[in-house]
Amino acid sequence: MDQLRIFAQHLGIADLFGRGFLAVLLTFVTAAVITWRFIPPVRDFALRVGWADMPNERRLNTVPLPNAGGLAIFAGFVISIVVGWALRPIVIEHVNIQVLAILLGATLLMLVGFIDDQYGLSPLFRLGVQLLSAVLLLVNGLRIDFNAIPFLPVLDGNVANILSIFLTVIWVVGLTNAMNLLDGVDGVVGGVAFIASMVLLVTAAQFTDRAAAVILLAGLAGSALGYLRHNFNPSSIIMGNGSTLFGYTLAAVSLLGTLKISAGASLLVPLLIMALPILDTTQVVVGRLARGIRNPLAHPDKTHLHHRVLARTGNARRTSVALWTVALLCGVAGMFAQGIAPLTVLLTAVFIGGSLWFVAARRIRAQIIEAAQGRRELN
Repeated sequence: MDQLRIFAQHLGIADLFGRGFLAVLLTFVTAAVITWRFIPPVRDFALRVGWADMPNERRLNTVPLPNAGGLAIFAGFVISIVVGWALRPIVIEHVNIQVLAILLGATLLMLVGFIDDQYGLSPLFRLGVQLLSAVLLLVNGLRIDFNAIPFLPVLDGNVANILSIFLTVIWVVGLTNAMNLLDGVDGVVGGVAFIASMVLLVTAAQFTDRAAAVILLAGLAGSALGYLRHNFNPSSIIMGNGSTLFGYTLAAVSLLGTLKISAGASLLVPLLIMALPILDTTQVVVGRLARGIRNPLAHPDKTHLHHRVLARTGNARRTSVALWTVALLCGVAGMFAQGIAPLTVLLTAVFIGGSLWFVAARRIRAQIIEAAQGRRELN
């Protein structure tokens, strides 16, 4: 038993049977189960009321596909955070306010995103809401410290403060849109969000003062995994505005702790972990600007990484797995850059890979059963 406790401590688990670890575990399981079970009734209701994406030249679906998966993801995430918070209250008042700011910003983006999915809103209005959500973090002390970024000069207070605000807004708004732009093939965003959440969770768990970040990331990872059960190709539902929830929350939670872990790796670690959506958005925006498109975020095309990979693989499942692999390799690089022990990195990668395999296998099995039932009904 003592050896098991020592082994757990190497993984960042201070007490294997303590309230803290049980709170994280229960938060993860609660988010996964609620999202997993809540999606079918949300899907049925969405089909009845017409909350669906219709087939067109840019979409891969050939029939109307419910786009309200984000509601189930959000429900699983928020309920799990309440459960985790009840088991392990965050006693620092300042951190409490920051956690509430993150949840409030996520709720605001979910509400606006849902309205946009169903009725359509202007890109300028959506950007304004994203900026407001970023400012909400700033006024509650969540920001990138410019003077903590390595290899850059240390500037005086006023200049550094302005640059810190600018970098924080770019980080939050940029990652929010990056995850949204990456959502084009079944399972890609859910898998990338799960990988990034788990890697950031393990990274934050190495430090005793990151309890709030760990709880939030456990809820986000669980809800992503629960959603994937229904979204791995062929998807029965898509997340719609759920992609902005993942992007915003990952960006915000990284400001809650993991960007401040050490001065030497203050910005490198999350940049590596979230490299896939960042690189995708960068190459898309640069390409569109080079083609003379003034508003690159408002002119969709098929130049995203998932479109390029899909063109090579010819299969949505292989495309998802390929991009998951890239995201996991980026996460492993980020953990090594933070100095996390190789055994911890290995076990994290194995857990992530095993979890993704499990939900993908369950989705494929469900599809086979559904197809068999359909054939029996026809006969």
